[in-house]
Amino acid sequence: MNINWYPGHMKKTKELLREQLKLVDMVYELLDARIPLSSRNPDLSQIIGNKPKIIILNKIDLADPQVTSMWMEYFEVRQTGAVPVNTITGSGIRQVIRESEEIIKVKMDDLAKKGRKPRPARIMVVGIPNVGKSSFINKLAGRKSTQTGARPGVTKGKQWIRLRKNMELLDTPGVLWPKIENPAVALNLAFTGAIKDEIMDIETLAYKLLEMLWVDHREKVIERYKVEGEYGTIIDLMDCIAKSRGCILKGNEIDYFRISNIILDEFRSATIGRISLERPLNNG
Repeated sequence: MNINWYPGHMKKTKELLREQLKLVDMVYELLDARIPLSSRNPDLSQIIGNKPKIIILNKIDLADPQVTSMWMEYFEVRQTGAVPVNTITGSGIRQVIRESEEIIKVKMDDLAKKGRKPRPARIMVVGIPNVGKSSFINKLAGRKSTQTGARPGVTKGKQWIRLRKNMELLDTPGVLWPKIENPAVALNLAFTGAIKDEIMDIETLAYKLLEMLWVDHREKVIERYKVEGEYGTIIDLMDCIAKSRGCILKGNEIDYFRISNIILDEFRSATIGRISLERPLNNG
């Protein structure tokens, strides 16, 4: 399931990041708490280099809380600052500001020693599409300050946003890397909506998701869809779910397109349950 999807605006975004990075003092790198490794663009890590950075584990409200705690330990061991964030409730936002101010103080003190006038610290926000950058910024700023949408990559161009007297944010569009060769990473990105559904076979994607859920999170599938017992194939399971949801076409045929969208939407909204697709112990 190799994915080649690299729209022109993503190439321009990489160029933008390189140009603007020298103007900022630190970086917020947003990751999806359900897939912290798969949602980490290796190109961004290379571009950011040694610039001070805070990792934002976003969408913790959709992830398994126990697994999120494991990821926090993972980043702590690697001496990488990471903050779990829920942009709906605002959980983690104060910690982000507090840790940012600690980093900023070092930078501003250094400028003062050089006789430079004080100025707001400049922070760049980066991440893959649909990781929640706009919602994060809106919560951080306490107002709607960026264009948001359900479709990956909806934020266009660059936007400087005054966060408070001593901080300014540079929002950037989401960017993927040119070729996603690891099939597990490709599926994780597709499952969580980082890749536009239009370029995927939605029915195959839902089948793969249900297959994974039935192996790793069977109790959640059973509870949500009221299915029990054994099934010869995942298609049999999908048929059972489709019939219970009324996804039937003329001639008593299963409407696979409709049930596929239902399964994907209910996973992405955590209606099936709070599920993490990656665990540190399984990823080195």
